Amino acid sequence: MAEKKKAWSSADIPDLTGRTVIITGANSGIGFTAADALARAGAHVVLAVRDPRRGQAAAARIAGSTEVRRLDLADLSSVREFAAEWAGAPLHTLINNAGVMMLPRQSTADGFERQFGTNHLGHFALTGLLLPYITDRVVTVSSGAHRWGGAVIEFDDVNLAAGYTPQRAYAQSKLANLLFTLELQRRLAESGSSVRALAAHPGYSATNLQSHAASPLARVFMRVGNALFAQDDRAGALPTLYAATQDLPGASYVGPDGLGEMRGAPTLVGRSAAASDADAARRLWTLSEELTGVRPGLSVR
Repeated sequence: MAEKKKAWSSADIPDLTGRTVIITGANSGIGFTAADALARAGAHVVLAVRDPRRGQAAAARIAGSTEVRRLDLADLSSVREFAAEWAGAPLHTLINNAGVMMLPRQSTADGFERQFGTNHLGHFALTGLLLPYITDRVVTVSSGAHRWGGAVIEFDDVNLAAGYTPQRAYAQSKLANLLFTLELQRRLAESGSSVRALAAHPGYSATNLQSHAASPLARVFMRVGNALFAQDDRAGALPTLYAATQDLPGASYVGPDGLGEMRGAPTLVGRSAAASDADAARRLWTLSEELTGVRPGLSVR
């Protein structure tokens, strides 16, 4: 009988000495767990967080080289300030991890629906502004929620003014993460860059992200789901870590290998037809440039 292959774990991360990684939302959940694992592997990890005090408390729990910088993805002026202060320092990997989930209707500082504005537009702007300094890859954390309700990008109403629900807004933002990755990889390849764009999702992971759900019923449902089906944040971080450290093709999407991609070891997974739509990806990129005023410096046809 053939020996069963050992499941990939954070112990399999290669030596990252000399590498610098930025992780957004790294003070809690899978962001913190990923930061801890990468620092232990030798990387210098920058915790890009909205609350520096909480970021410092998180960094103090990490055994390795870290620093904390303020970043509010729901405020494009904060994104621009973060990128300006980077000032050309070496950067190997950017992990777009931070996010908000199923909030009641709220707006960002710039007037965008908060889930789309934070989860997609903030990361789009951050990536575009830091792209000249990135030498290895961009990993963006999406979700199986990109499939919810046959999600599409509502190009004529991305703020969902005509029909907001927390679930619809979250699904649209997570679909946007995958379309952004698809188009970023296309543009990187056409420009001749060796930098890769990849995406990952944590499966069903018990983190504090779900605690901000809009309705009490949704929060109760999630607590029950966490107890019955969820994996912990260390397992939930593995797809992100796999995408950030393994030799994978550009535009790869990594998630758990178990039933329904809810839990398990990291592996390459599929995505919805909407998340594979190259025309929608190009259209979203153009719209994102218009909304953020950020035009990533890539020379493409």
